[in-house]
Amino acid sequence: MQKYSKHGTIKQWAEEDRPREKLMLKGRHALSDAELIAILIGSGTQALSAVEIAKGILEGVDDNLTELGRLSVNDLRRNHGIGPARAIAIAAALELGRRRNESLPPGKRLVTKSQDAFGILKPVMQDKPYEEFWILLLNRANRFIRKECISEGGISGTVVDPKKIFKIALDHHATGIILGHNHPSGNTKPSESDIRITNKIVEAGKLLEVSVLDHLIVTDTGFFSFSDQGMM
Repeated sequence: MQKYSKHGTIKQWAEEDRPREKLMLKGRHALSDAELIAILIGSGTQALSAVEIAKGILEGVDDNLTELGRLSVNDLRRNHGIGPARAIAIAAALELGRRRNESLPPGKRLVTKSQDAFGILKPVMQDKPYEEFWILLLNRANRFIRKECISEGGISGTVVDPKKIFKIALDHHATGIILGHNHPSGNTKPSESDIRITNKIVEAGKLLEVSVLDHLIVTDTGFFSFSDQGMM
């Protein structure tokens, strides 16, 4: 395959080596991350091709797409060859990918174990630099009804109001809920505050006949389940 060079534009490459043409000929799965980003960038500069610009962006995050998803538009603009329009295009594409991951058909997803809940919560919590507290609402058959963000906080915590949690649960006729919040630090160990609020919500659920089935602490690489650890 022809090597990417600073000399010459993408139009001068063999057709099968151009990202757009390669996608048309071989499908999107045949493209590297840099080539996909190059399509979003559109064109290069006098010194660099779009693919080389894309490689520079990826090198800045150690070729980690999760870290790339954390970058703001201003962060992206710090890369050579990336202006506002290109930064916005990349940020929009990454957000679409995140939203695709969190799209679920209500009433069809069965949640019977902590891994099922993690699969729903991770897409909405990954890449977040601050804590968020979410709940999953389930029906009597443990089928997923919807998810709701209860609160947003800072790097080290967020305020949770049990009244808000159960109002939402009752409004949507949920018989079970799963709690979830993220730790931007990457540490899955629950704090004393996490334990206290969990116990408080569990007790409130008993009075209202809404079962609190689990509480997950979510990070980009894994999760902690109160239920799995016998803490519910």
